[in-house]
Amino acid sequence: MIKLIFSDMDGTLLDENGKVPEEFDDLMAELKKRNVRFVPASGRQYHSLVKSFEKHRDSMIFMAENGCMVRDGKGTELYSNVMDREVCRRIWNKSLSLPGIYPVACAKKASYILPHWEKYLDECRKYFSKYEFIESFDDIDDEIVKIALADNHNWQAEKNIYHSFDEFKPEMQVSLSSDLWVDLTNNGANKGESIKHLIAKLGIGFDECAAFGDFLNDYEMMSAVYYSFAMENAHPRLKEVARFRAKSNAEHGVIKAIYDLIEQGLI
Repeated sequence: MIKLIFSDMDGTLLDENGKVPEEFDDLMAELKKRNVRFVPASGRQYHSLVKSFEKHRDSMIFMAENGCMVRDGKGTELYSNVMDREVCRRIWNKSLSLPGIYPVACAKKASYILPHWEKYLDECRKYFSKYEFIESFDDIDDEIVKIALADNHNWQAEKNIYHSFDEFKPEMQVSLSSDLWVDLTNNGANKGESIKHLIAKLGIGFDECAAFGDFLNDYEMMSAVYYSFAMENAHPRLKEVARFRAKSNAEHGVIKAIYDLIEQGLI
């Protein structure tokens, strides 16, 4: 029986307008009856995820920053993967040498941005509800788990960011998260590895978990659980590794697939 359900947010659980479907509350009530925990697994910040699910936070676990930070609804840390400070500085400085690239230092207490983010704050707030403006990297007094880089001018992250950071790939994991974002984390820091740590901690089996995703930052997650679902709107490479398919996010595919699992007696 499935005991944990992991779901990406953007392009997966959220609809085409970036909203949680209305029927999600009813689904959560059904999952609570069955003692199944729902785990938002996202590149978003922990504080942002909690804000999105405030009414359900006590029954959820939150896998934030693409798996680099896992906490329960009370803020208790279950897992984290902290980056080396000097490596972060090198990534930060490299990003500032590229035109139109906007870095975010994603850390445990908050996320940190430079003043030039002001013009694109609406985009930033989608993922980071708790952020602080800084004047330089040296102003950050926090443990950094991820550096996120946005191509706010062109929305061509693969072309303008991803390959520009090839020099970091031997020592860091460079992930294309969307058309806008590229994330840099420690090697092995991803949603899949985070799931492995979490289920070992909770004593839950590989075949007692389901996961839903749509983009390449969900790639490792597909092999970390048995019931792996790629959305109909997913990247082709994700569909290659997922065992199952869910309808698109616009069709509320995550919710429909979970109800199907309930009907099959798997939840």
